[in-house]
Amino acid sequence: MDMDFSIFVQFNDLIPGLPTDLGLECLTRLPHSAHRVALRVCRNWHHLLQSDQFYTHRKKTGRTRTVTCLVQAREERPRHDKLTGSLTPCYGISLFDPESMAWDRVEPVPEYPFGLPLFCQLASCDGSLVLMGGWDPASYEPLTAVFVYDFRTSEWRRGKDMPEKRSFFAIGSGRGRVYVAGGHDENKNALRSAWAYDPRGDEWAGVGPMGRERDECEGVVVGDEFWVVSGYGTERQGMFDGSVEVLDLGSGQWREVNGVWEEGRCPRSCVGVGKDGKLVNFRGLDPGFRVGVCGVAVGSRVVLSGSEYEGAAQGFYLVDMEKGQNRKLRSISVAEGFSGLVQSGCCVEI
Repeated sequence: MDMDFSIFVQFNDLIPGLPTDLGLECLTRLPHSAHRVALRVCRNWHHLLQSDQFYTHRKKTGRTRTVTCLVQAREERPRHDKLTGSLTPCYGISLFDPESMAWDRVEPVPEYPFGLPLFCQLASCDGSLVLMGGWDPASYEPLTAVFVYDFRTSEWRRGKDMPEKRSFFAIGSGRGRVYVAGGHDENKNALRSAWAYDPRGDEWAGVGPMGRERDECEGVVVGDEFWVVSGYGTERQGMFDGSVEVLDLGSGQWREVNGVWEEGRCPRSCVGVGKDGKLVNFRGLDPGFRVGVCGVAVGSRVVLSGSEYEGAAQGFYLVDMEKGQNRKLRSISVAEGFSGLVQSGCCVEI
């Protein structure tokens, strides 16, 4: 246990009448959903629950939970599109706990109270949620804005902007950094460049460029590697490649792996890793998933959403990737207001 954390716990009564270690154990077992109320109990609890050391202590003692955060259409809050005159859905962040099967919402980003930037990307890092990029929902202009949500305080803060504008890029996190690569610029030129963002230090650092341009690629973290799956070059619009570029997070070196993705298939939000370590296209797991398919890995399981055809109701399922060819889809009961289209998502340990 960290020395400063030990001293704080030792010399502060956490629960009157209980030994300090027992009081700490009680608060460690407190479910995250109760932390918002617990923060208001007293100054000692507020200081403890918001500390990095308490989060680390909860992780070491197995008291954290891994949940999914989904960029999902808010069905009850459509937005009037001034450019087309039609009603379009607003997007927010939905939270789903695969253990308790409970649904909740993350507070709106203060700068976008009526809907997230379109096609924004999510990643998690050390218990925080990082949202970046996308298009302004009113003007459709590409954004470089970065926002970081701290689950300990239930608050958003503005992060340092992305170094350059990019849309439909790959994203993933590892070693305390969020990695982005590929996509396209304002003129729809496919990109090779890659960057790493440190949420704690709020700094960006350049990563060496990939070997080729990759627009509309997908990011997957496999062990200590960041995989940028498929995509296409500027002169090959829509012709998705079958290769992957892999960044070793330790050495910072790229390598290319060929023939691991089906050529011509868009990888956006539907790439997973099977029991054998090979890439899996979530669109192929069930005939009923053909449109708007999105999968978010939570350990060995995947939260899967999609529909059979355009306009059909969204289905939500859990699938255990460890089952290999015998994996089955388990239907998820969806709370009212949480059945909208899912664009993307990630998992976060809270």
